[in-house]
Amino acid sequence: MVAQKMGTSILSGALQPGEHIPGEIEQSAAMGVSRSAYREAIRILTAKGLLESRPKAGTRITAREKWNLLDPEMLAWMFLGKPNKAFALDLFELRNLLEPEAAQLAARRRKPEHLDAMADALNDMREFGLGTAQGQAGDHRFHTTLLAAAGNLALTSLASSIGAAVKWTTFYKQAAYEVPRDPLPEHLAVYQAIKDRDPAGARARMEELIALAAKDMGLELASDRTDELA
Repeated sequence: MVAQKMGTSILSGALQPGEHIPGEIEQSAAMGVSRSAYREAIRILTAKGLLESRPKAGTRITAREKWNLLDPEMLAWMFLGKPNKAFALDLFELRNLLEPEAAQLAARRRKPEHLDAMADALNDMREFGLGTAQGQAGDHRFHTTLLAAAGNLALTSLASSIGAAVKWTTFYKQAAYEVPRDPLPEHLAVYQAIKDRDPAGARARMEELIALAAKDMGLELASDRTDELA
């Protein structure tokens, strides 16, 4: 909880890179936690690249380029409040680089168990809806299974990060909009192309899915970044 509170403050910009973090005794007392709990929080944030400690210089917030922004826990912290628009677009651009290629590979390499797992995930999305934890878990499983079906270990190693990005952008969209658009039809189209062993179709359908998901958050993947983020 301490790590989450501090991490959210850093990621939201309430605490800025280079800013000094007060000492352990002062901070643990201010937060009402034990010194051991505070030390553990500092250790967690340091491991995620948010903090660095040096002899005599104390603990400071690191430069943004050192942050492990694809850490699933940090992605969760990022979306606890209103996410940074530039970073949200970064996530969709990353997904657009990876997932269409993964879908294309999956259409060539998928196995029956991958199709079964993706079908089960789609059924949960349909039955429970993405406004529920069960439906969101189905959405997460669909995307991570697709990455596994690509048969590329390097891509599979990114499943937790991509899955977290999908999970938290979906969670934010569901919370932010009274009647969010239902993305099930695009997921079904991706699944069908993979089932039909149609690599080009799988790529195109995944590109469409990601573009529409970005648009749901007010983002345009093909737009000029300066205009989009103004």
